Amino acid sequence: MPTGYKKRGGTSPLVAAIQRVPVPRTSKKQSSTPRVLFAATLAVTIRAFLLPIAQHFRNLGWRVDAIANGIEEDQLCQSVFDRVWDVGWTRNPVDPRNLRMARRVRDLVKEHGYDIVHVHTPVASFVTRLALDRLRHEQNLKVVYTAHGFHFHPAGGIIRNRVFEILERKAANWTDFLVTMNREDLRAVKEKALIPLNRLRFMPGIGIDRSCYSTSSVSQKELDHLYAELGISAGTPVLLMLAEFVERKRHADAIRAFSKIVHPQARLVLAGTGPLLEPMRRLSAQLGVADRLHFLGSRSDVPVLMKASRALILPSSQEGLPRSILEALSMGVPVIGSRIRGTTDLLERNAGLLLDVGDIDGIAQAMHFVINDAAAAAAMGQAGREQSEQYDLAHILRMHEDLYKEALELRPAISAERTVA
Repeated sequence: MPTGYKKRGGTSPLVAAIQRVPVPRTSKKQSSTPRVLFAATLAVTIRAFLLPIAQHFRNLGWRVDAIANGIEEDQLCQSVFDRVWDVGWTRNPVDPRNLRMARRVRDLVKEHGYDIVHVHTPVASFVTRLALDRLRHEQNLKVVYTAHGFHFHPAGGIIRNRVFEILERKAANWTDFLVTMNREDLRAVKEKALIPLNRLRFMPGIGIDRSCYSTSSVSQKELDHLYAELGISAGTPVLLMLAEFVERKRHADAIRAFSKIVHPQARLVLAGTGPLLEPMRRLSAQLGVADRLHFLGSRSDVPVLMKASRALILPSSQEGLPRSILEALSMGVPVIGSRIRGTTDLLERNAGLLLDVGDIDGIAQAMHFVINDAAAAAAMGQAGREQSEQYDLAHILRMHEDLYKEALELRPAISAERTVA
């Protein structure tokens, strides 16, 4: 999950990406304009991943709304979407409150007459698709589901995998188009025949504005400010981990590996928040490296952090297509990551170093390598920058346009006048 944002002056990459979405000259709002609703479990997901896409379709003349837990309190989301609504579901898949949200979702969609509902994240996607199954036929609504990483995967337990596979198979019956963003999930859908192939699409992520995540987007003044904040000098070997403090991100592996690094000036910078933040502080003290670690909390200056870093560390056990790695690749920063779904897609062609999940000694060796061989690390970073071209936001926006166009063409002609609010 994204780490959130904190105002530190200037414009965050997220806001800059939204502002850079071009406004077509012919864009006009009409009573017959198509309508799309985005759904995600938490507002932070919509804020981190979907705002440039939403802004793009508003610029094209669409009505674009969103539902998520906490979204009515998010001013940036309110400024990008036409309408937003809070829905009280949670990330816990067994929370009984989640299914009770189905009626609210159904009522909202029925009232506002959406042409497309695009769902993201497991809980929101399952509940929304369940709620809209009958309405899909009554209102000729099309439902798109983007899987950010299925909960069943080779590293998962047998029972857990079976349960989530059954749920995905059931929900596929309520889905018009299923979008996967990594090759492992794409293969799984095909091998398990979760959905007919003519309703399966592949998109390499949710896009990244490479003009925001570039070395030229960071000034020397911003770098000097960061060095002063961290109490270090330019040239200090900095390793960066940008992730929510939750179990699957495996911060402890990064900290334990760093404790094996003997370089006295090296620093490990951890940006993000989450329930395991304080336990990780305690672990760093127990390992005797607290004075070389920096816990920064939520940040809006990710490009600055990236440019100051020798490498990005992401030892996760589960990902879909990790955004922090996309950002690092675009910035030309090499990555030390786990050999798991999504991460392996991003780090092919020598764009980084892949280790098995939990290989602390291997992570330590990789850290030592990027710290002590700057030339090889730079070459890896250049390979990553070239690799990032296929994930450019403009490419992803065009893929969304094609998908939505196809979805609309499957519906009968829409009346020129709307009778709904």
